[in-house]
Amino acid sequence: MNLLLKGVTIADSNSQFNHQVRDVRVTQGKIVTIAEHLTGQKDEQIIEGKGAFLSPGFFDLNCSIGDPGFETKEDILTATSAAQAGGFTGLAVLPHTKPVVHTKGEVQYIINQAKDNLVDVHPIGAISHDLEGKELAEMFDMKKAGAVAFSDGTKPVTDDGFMSRALQYANGIGALLIVHPENKSIAGKSQVNESKTSVLLGMKGIPALAEEMQISRDIFLATYHAAPVHISNISTAGSVALIKRAKKDGVKITCDVAAHHLVFTEELLNDFDSNYKVKPPLRGKADIKALLAGLKDGTIDVIASQHRPHEPEFKNVEFEIASYGIIALQTVLPLLVKAGLDASQIAEKLAVNPRKLLQLEVPVIAEGQKANFTLFNLTTKWVYQADNNYSKSRNTPLLGQTLTGQVQLVYNNNKFQVYG
Repeated sequence: MNLLLKGVTIADSNSQFNHQVRDVRVTQGKIVTIAEHLTGQKDEQIIEGKGAFLSPGFFDLNCSIGDPGFETKEDILTATSAAQAGGFTGLAVLPHTKPVVHTKGEVQYIINQAKDNLVDVHPIGAISHDLEGKELAEMFDMKKAGAVAFSDGTKPVTDDGFMSRALQYANGIGALLIVHPENKSIAGKSQVNESKTSVLLGMKGIPALAEEMQISRDIFLATYHAAPVHISNISTAGSVALIKRAKKDGVKITCDVAAHHLVFTEELLNDFDSNYKVKPPLRGKADIKALLAGLKDGTIDVIASQHRPHEPEFKNVEFEIASYGIIALQTVLPLLVKAGLDASQIAEKLAVNPRKLLQLEVPVIAEGQKANFTLFNLTTKWVYQADNNYSKSRNTPLLGQTLTGQVQLVYNNNKFQVYG
């Protein structure tokens, strides 16, 4: 599909045109010309991009879809539809499906189901068989089949010895482990942040200690094995400090934060709205301040959606029995705008770094390169509602709200979609 983008501001640190306003011509899936003024041709669609930013296509490192087994929550078609509406041209999907993605067969199934899509879908294989944390899954075979990393998804790896062996094995085959930071024996069955708010709510809280102890363990193990580890879903000021110190000490550690943890605070739980029930739980303002500082100084490498779709019967219930998570693929950009990030920061944390982390090819806004990009505007307002929610699920507190920051266009695999 042929396009001419007019007057876009390029946001790509790897491009010679970074921060410049240019016209961009795309022909048969490739960027062929970038110049100050280009004239439209008969066979191309013209997109006016004044005031909009053009970055490499967004990539999500932390996405749950139900396929296979839980397609009533989300299937690959609806997940990729929501993803491209949110600006994502690539997804790494977690393995907690049914069956669990713990053999090459499940990896191949996901890859085959997602063929010929605008959005590239990359399976993350399980670390342990059936996510039980007892027996290593078939990581080598899954990696050969196309798994880009390994994780037990929303389940933390609780056994220290098992985590040690998993790190050692993964390092031997050149694989990355992505782990959820929660010490289950400290967190227990608590569901909200431990603070004054949890006391007011009359609910037992999860202390920041539960997250930070697990991260400390993984830092020690990564150091011992000289192996890389990625900590997903960090949410506390203490976690930022631990990872910052570890990086300074040369530990091969990276991390990501969910977009909603940069904006939502625990006070939003005062009405017991289960759509704000996430894991890790929403924290305090001091934690948000530390997370934003960690993004700016490079401690936090990636921003993720932490997309967790659920049917109504799992969320429209009492807070204590509701499932964790919100749908998030379409609302990452507005949340980052609300958090105060600029276009360059968004491109780095949402498009470039996730792919670098997984050793995938990073798209570049340059002549001769494959067209894989997102056009987005930081000031456009739009109403997020049922008829423009492309996810199969609706578990988000943002439905019905006017949001600022909208994706205008996505292009990948010689396909494009215009929004707004």
